[in-house]
Amino acid sequence: MTSKSYTFFIASTPGKLRKLIVPAYVLHTLAALVLIGGITVTIAVGSYSRMLWKVGNYNALRHDQENLKKQYRQLQSNVQDTNQRLDSLQSLATEVAMTYGVLRFHPGAFDQSDNPVSQQDAFDRSVEQYTFLKRNATAIAISAGGLRLMPGMSFADSEYTPSIWPVLGHITDSFGERLDPFSGEGAFHTGVDVASDYGAAVHATADGVVTIADDHAGYGRLVVVDHGFGITTWYAHLSAFSAVPGARVKRGEVVGYTGISGRSTGPHVHYEVRVNNAPVNPWRYMKATPAGD
Repeated sequence: MTSKSYTFFIASTPGKLRKLIVPAYVLHTLAALVLIGGITVTIAVGSYSRMLWKVGNYNALRHDQENLKKQYRQLQSNVQDTNQRLDSLQSLATEVAMTYGVLRFHPGAFDQSDNPVSQQDAFDRSVEQYTFLKRNATAIAISAGGLRLMPGMSFADSEYTPSIWPVLGHITDSFGERLDPFSGEGAFHTGVDVASDYGAAVHATADGVVTIADDHAGYGRLVVVDHGFGITTWYAHLSAFSAVPGARVKRGEVVGYTGISGRSTGPHVHYEVRVNNAPVNPWRYMKATPAGD
């Protein structure tokens, strides 16, 4: 069977005519290649267009993300600055309230524990409460609103009032505004840093109950002692604990050991005194060296 073919006549120069015979399958192959090439180019152009669109969207999203990050950092800075100002104002307000004797007592020292206690423990607690009130009766007055500090009087001689250094050493950072040693930015320091040898004993500065003995962000190993009447003391960056939550401690009793846990640049104790959870300057309470040292 003779295969089909196509004959083309090509006129080149005047008087000359060339004859070209092309098999049909060659033309069919060329047509198929042109069709495939056209489809391929169309797909490539479409893919390239979609890629350009995605790149444009990605750049726009990245720009929006950078703007959001800048706004978030600015908000963080504003919030941190506001918190520092609030801490400072709250501390100042508490200091003023204590100075003028308008700070009401919180009955924390006389709250009954939720845990069952023996009759002997209950009796000892009652005797302790009675002794405390007897010794400080002249500094307490009954008013229409409840127990209130009298002007000009204090609980400086009470076992429940912080009055000693938590550890022997020297103060490396004081209470108030300072430059953060890690960020280099302004920050409000809520306590004092007392540098000492690593592992030195840290003492409770007043009688109370241990409420926290655990790791806390920034503070590292932290012990918090509740002395009642809204007064708590905080001992941070410890290397180890010597007290457990719920334990009753006396002034001068060891609650932990100096360390570098948490955000610390060297062995020291970060010591705080808080009244109704508002940090106050601990220096006014640091009158004597730790008992037993």
